[in-house]
Amino acid sequence: MIVMLLVVVLVIVMLMMLMVVIVVVMVAVMVVVMMAMVVVMMVLMVVVMVVMIVVVLIVVVVVVVLVVMMVTVMMVVVVMVVVLVVVMVLVT
Repeated sequence: MIVMLLVVVLVIVMLMMLMVVIVVVMVAVMVVVMMAMVVVMMVLMVVVMVVMIVVVLIVVVVVVVLVVMMVTVMMVVVVMVVVLVVVMVLVT
């Protein structure tokens, strides 16, 4: 009887230990998963920031190029008009 009781107590203790170990492992896995999610979110945020910065830079470069082209076209038109006016004045 005593041996049976001891065996039962040992089995119960072992089961409790297993339960504690399983709970600890589950908590550890949850923590690791949470940490991984946080790291992934951080990396995604950094990637999004970099992409946004690159897009803004591309837009700025395109706008500057367009403005420069417009200015050069305006300058060429002004020069053409001035030359035409001077030629007209000289011809008349």
